[in-house]
Amino acid sequence: MNNSELIDFEDNTLSEGTGNEDLDELIEIFGYAYDPEQDIFISRMHPWQRRFGYCRLFDELSSLMGMIIDCEPIYFNYNGKKWMIGIWKGQYDMVTGGEIGLYKGIFNINLPGISSGIYYRSANDDELLPMSFTLKKKGKVLFTREGTHWWLTGFKLGEFSKPSELSMDISIGFPDEIMRDAFIEGLLKAGYRNRDLEINENTVSFTFGKPRTTQPITRTRATDWIIQRKNKFLCDEYLRITGEQGTIQEKVRALEEQSPEIYEKLLTIG
Repeated sequence: MNNSELIDFEDNTLSEGTGNEDLDELIEIFGYAYDPEQDIFISRMHPWQRRFGYCRLFDELSSLMGMIIDCEPIYFNYNGKKWMIGIWKGQYDMVTGGEIGLYKGIFNINLPGISSGIYYRSANDDELLPMSFTLKKKGKVLFTREGTHWWLTGFKLGEFSKPSELSMDISIGFPDEIMRDAFIEGLLKAGYRNRDLEINENTVSFTFGKPRTTQPITRTRATDWIIQRKNKFLCDEYLRITGEQGTIQEKVRALEEQSPEIYEKLLTIG
């Protein structure tokens, strides 16, 4: 699947979807779509999340919202602007997933005692980068994503994982050597070494396993244990209810009938 096909796939109504029109419509409203080939949920090109950009506070709040994820923000300067490429992997409530996001700094924020730093807007359409990643669990491939994007994601429903079990093989292409080298400098400042990187013309490839950057202060052993117990329970319940069902359509129907509360959580993927 080439990049243009992937963007079309995400921006148009999917021909198959989940088989539940109401759920497909709600998932689209929440910024996602279903990829039946890989049995994953993915973010669209123009979801509502694009309007809100990124700041560090979002990562700090993630565990409080049921997401136990490794965060790897890579900061760099290019063309007189501050940029951030964020990478995330882990357990998002009842899904295992990974993300790459592209953001451009617009102003500083200072919330005493809460958060400070740069607030970033999501990349514009003329700033998108070709990117890809393969998410693996204990070395086994879960899924692969590829496209020219600002927020490339994948989420596998009912899969429970510890962030430490996951790795992402990542490739990101840049429009010129200047931006490429600026990103490489950001990777090196984050703790990566030259031998960790593979450079092919203006494309940089590397593996995100153990985070090199400081993780959110809300990621403690206690919070991880408490929230992951809840996340595993949700995944176990999903598998128990849908275990005899073959297709996503059948699984959705089973959830809707047997566990409306878990069915509703499908709407907040990622």
